[in-house]
Amino acid sequence: MSSGIVAEFFELKADSGADLLAMQMGDFYEFFGEDAELVGEELDLKISERSSGGERYAMAGVPVDELTPYIKALAERGHRVAVADQRDEDGDIVREVVRIVTPGTLLETDRSDAQYLASVACDGEDAYGLAVCDVTTGRFRATTLSGGDAAARTLSELYRFDPVEVLPGPRVRSDDDFLASVREELNARLTLHETEAFAPGRARHRLVEQFGDAPESVGLSETAVAAAGAAIDYVEATGVGALASITRIGAYEPDDHVAVDATTQRNLEVTEPMTPGGRTLFGTIDHTETSAGGRLLREWLTRPLRRAGTLEARHDAVDALLGDALVREGIAEALSGAYDVERAASRAVSGSADADALLRVRETLALVPDLYERIDGSPELADSPAAALFAELDRAAIADLRSELEALADDPPKTLHEGGLIERGYDETLDELVAHHEAALEFFETLEEREKRRHGFSRVTVGRNKTDGYYVQIPKSEAGSVPEEYEGIKTLKNAERYVFEALREKEREIFRLEEKRGEREYEAFCRLRASVADRADLLGAVGRALAELDAYCSLATHAARQGWTRPELADERVLDIEAGRHPVVETETQFVPNDLYLDRERRFLLVTGPNMSGKSTYMRQAALVTLLAQVGSFVPADSARVGMVDGIYTRVGALDELAGGRSTFMVEMEELSNILHSATDESLVVLDEVGRGTATYDGISIAWAATEYLHNEVGAFALFATHYHELTSLAEELPRVENVHVAVAGEPNAAVEAGTETETSTETEPSTDAASNGGVTFLRTIEPGATDRSYGVHVADLAGVPAPVVDRAGEVLRRLREERAIEARGGDSGAPVQTVFDLGSGEFHSDDGHPDGDDAVGESASDDGDAGAVDPEAAAVLDEIRETALAETSPVELMNRVGEWQRRLGEEPDADDRASGGERNG
Repeated sequence: MSSGIVAEFFELKADSGADLLAMQMGDFYEFFGEDAELVGEELDLKISERSSGGERYAMAGVPVDELTPYIKALAERGHRVAVADQRDEDGDIVREVVRIVTPGTLLETDRSDAQYLASVACDGEDAYGLAVCDVTTGRFRATTLSGGDAAARTLSELYRFDPVEVLPGPRVRSDDDFLASVREELNARLTLHETEAFAPGRARHRLVEQFGDAPESVGLSETAVAAAGAAIDYVEATGVGALASITRIGAYEPDDHVAVDATTQRNLEVTEPMTPGGRTLFGTIDHTETSAGGRLLREWLTRPLRRAGTLEARHDAVDALLGDALVREGIAEALSGAYDVERAASRAVSGSADADALLRVRETLALVPDLYERIDGSPELADSPAAALFAELDRAAIADLRSELEALADDPPKTLHEGGLIERGYDETLDELVAHHEAALEFFETLEEREKRRHGFSRVTVGRNKTDGYYVQIPKSEAGSVPEEYEGIKTLKNAERYVFEALREKEREIFRLEEKRGEREYEAFCRLRASVADRADLLGAVGRALAELDAYCSLATHAARQGWTRPELADERVLDIEAGRHPVVETETQFVPNDLYLDRERRFLLVTGPNMSGKSTYMRQAALVTLLAQVGSFVPADSARVGMVDGIYTRVGALDELAGGRSTFMVEMEELSNILHSATDESLVVLDEVGRGTATYDGISIAWAATEYLHNEVGAFALFATHYHELTSLAEELPRVENVHVAVAGEPNAAVEAGTETETSTETEPSTDAASNGGVTFLRTIEPGATDRSYGVHVADLAGVPAPVVDRAGEVLRRLREERAIEARGGDSGAPVQTVFDLGSGEFHSDDGHPDGDDAVGESASDDGDAGAVDPEAAAVLDEIRETALAETSPVELMNRVGEWQRRLGEEPDADDRASGGERNG
């Protein structure tokens, strides 16, 4: 076991509960053992060794003045880092942990994204409390989510806020499924804070201590109080000083926002691309100039609203900025010089803001009157919500703070103790010290010339460094002429350095003055910083106004560039889009617009058409137009009338999650289940294929039942793309279902259709506005009615599948359609076998109609020879099917019944059949 300094290190680390410990040893903070190896690798620090107790330990260190950037880098990588400072107590060195920097309590971040710490509590039944806090801005909000889907809704809220650290309460910790979902959906650290912090009584006390008012006054439930109180307790426990910046708590209602769960956000690529390097909606429309504006726009996109008044105000602001391009461009140029004053205020409150941060605050405050004049002088903007942003600001208080910050030097030093921070006129005592200091410096400024005259030296250099202090340097060639009062202190290659008594006296005087000046300047700077901290609410209001203006300008700029239009928010249930476009795809290629109309009598569109023809894009653009309208943005369409939705749900393909024991089909069914449980008659549902991951009849059954359930029970607006043409017949039976398809021009390539050998097209990518192959062109336009075929073989040809495969597929397809015999090539016998593939049974039959196999004949007739008799079990199944009330049967129950019926009829595919079915239809 180690002893001494290393033992102290490990003991402090164990007591802190942190991942890493930085322990002060003189002028350095040191890491030992595995900590040293980790920081050495991640931060490129030099690793040495230290012996302790007969063992050797890796050691890495950073200078005391340079710790902050290293701690910041480690916290941003997800580590909890404890910092142990040392102090002198009666000659003994004592070390103790003074703070623990965590991902959710890091103040000194350069990242523009919000940096939320989230806390989740549960009452053990059906209510979750959620609190989110961004210590870099002081924003703190809490809410309650209740009901049977509370856990799923809480996960959706967490996904929207995208916290960097999550504190699960004691009951939440016992929910393995919930924690697994948090780990899967979020790139956040899970931290177990002490259980007592979530106790309602203690949590309520912490909130009253922090905010003064009882939490009930802002509408927080007991469960929300538990989450919020635990978050406050955790921030205080870290000791990073961030608690002082959290001065207000606000309750919010999730029901004010559109439900857009993690799956939908990924499928629509709102903020993250589905494939590496892909473009997102946020990345496409983000033209913000400030980090705060970018954060706000991102939040709007992930948390669309259902509040018509707020949305109309946003549309008004974008409309006004769109109407005055010159002013909009001037505003954007001015905003490019704005600083993140909300974060600066938070750092000022915590005492960590440096001189550069205060200087940037001053520069940003100077922008406010300029921006106000630009807006007020524009006929388009003067009466818009953009003008209201600045009308509500206390411009007199802004001017006072800006004036006070004029005391800060224009080019302050990086450190706060070396002087040069404060201009003259702010502090009379400081001014006197500066005058004395400058007078003392004159001694050294003229010393070189005086010494040359006094002693006849040809060259004298006066210098100063940390080792020697002030000195005079004489060439070696003249060293023999130095006076006796000169005392040599260092010999160089070509010169000697000396000091003398008068020099030392002036040096001591200057050092005293510099120390006093530095202390006084630091005190003056702290007063300036305190003034900024005292006006944190003012700076928060300024920061929010600038961020909102920036977000408006970004939306207006993109609308101007792409020709977007203002949507009409309708009171009734309607989605009427004329010449709609996909907001991302339209920026990358020539785009074919399409119309869409849904209302109470036309709620469900079955979308059919070939692969690569644009079905998915059509459906996604409908969802994105709806989302953008409820963000407050203009939309990519000639016109759009949007009845506000309460949720947007999508199911767009899936990948195997084998590590979690879930196949493609299981993921697909879980997503479908979530939609069928969560969507309401005020939701928008987008389904891009359902049931394609299993055997054909299983898949059709599930898709059929899901369609009926969405139509009959849920009543949501729905767009369902499918290759199961059997579903199109539902439009004749269900009154609110209609068929639409992607138009195809021309006739299929005759050679492909016939299965005869032909030269494969060299075109492997669709053209910008249509994809073609042989005689077929995919027009990308949506027309009424169902398509007549899937054109899968032609898409294979278009994609460059080898010609023999395409030709053989065409031949098999033609024979299947004609119910003609197919030669199964390559059998063990080596001879072609004439067979017919029966889609109903999923088996090959010989020409005489019997299933292939040695005992086919024996199995073809019943024991009594009556080939026409109906099997009693089959008759029973038919009766059960007739008696099943589809409208009263859940999709999952219906799936189970279908499986049971198949088993009783002897038609349930075995594991190999299901696997092959998935490959054929996936």
